[in-house]
Order: sequence, then structure tokens, then C-alpha cells
Amino acid sequence: QLQLVESGGGLIQPGGSLRLSCVASEFTLNYYTIGWFRQAPGKEREGVSCISSSGGRTYYVDSVKGRFTISRDNTKNTVYLQMNSLQFEDTAVYYCAADPRGYRASLAKGNYDYWGQGTQVTVSS
Repeated sequence: QLQLVESGGGLIQPGGSLRLSCVASEFTLNYYTIGWFRQAPGKEREGVSCISSSGGRTYYVDSVKGRFTISRDNTKNTVYLQMNSLQFEDTAVYYCAADPRGYRASLAKGNYDYWGQGTQVTVSS
């Protein structure tokens, strides 16, 4: 079974940057659309960004457009989420997830069959 592991979270001041990584163990991510989701305390999990298997299609939720960039390196079996100009509202646990239909780029949670355990991002002064 595909297992995803996120890393790169931490405590950061407003305006700072972090890069999250999502790595799969034992199986290749190359055929999957990968999405990043986040969940803040007391809120529902929301989609942030996703990237198709080839990297040719990406999607961002409006609140992160222009600040976050999703990318993938299929040679390293890794998907990244570069987060710049972080704001207090970005504080959440960030999860990566895999959609086996790698041709699409959608943040519908039901499309994603595999989820990581999450990494905490805290934006605080």
C-alpha cells in the first residue's frame, strides 16, 4: 500500500517561508496526482494545491495563489510545496495525499485514496 510521509513543517514567523516535502516509501509517486491539504484546529480539512502526475497541471486554492508553489521531482519520488509570505491563517497540519488518476488536478478529497500523517506548520510571532 502506498505510504506517504510529509516533512518540512515547523514554527515560522509571519512573512517567512517553508518548503514541505511528500515522499512515498516503496512505491513510485510518478503515476499519481498529489494534493496538499491542511486542517486547522476546529476546522474542516481543506485542499491547498495539487499537481498531476506529469506536473503539467496544477491547481491552487485562491487563498494561497501567488504565495505557494507546488512542484514534483519524479526522479526523487518527491512532491514539494514551497510556501512563501506565510500568514497566521496558514497555521495548520498539512497533509499530502495521492490520487491514482494522475491525469486530473482536483482538490476533491474523495479523489484521494492515500494520505500521509501530516506535518505541523505554525505561523507565529
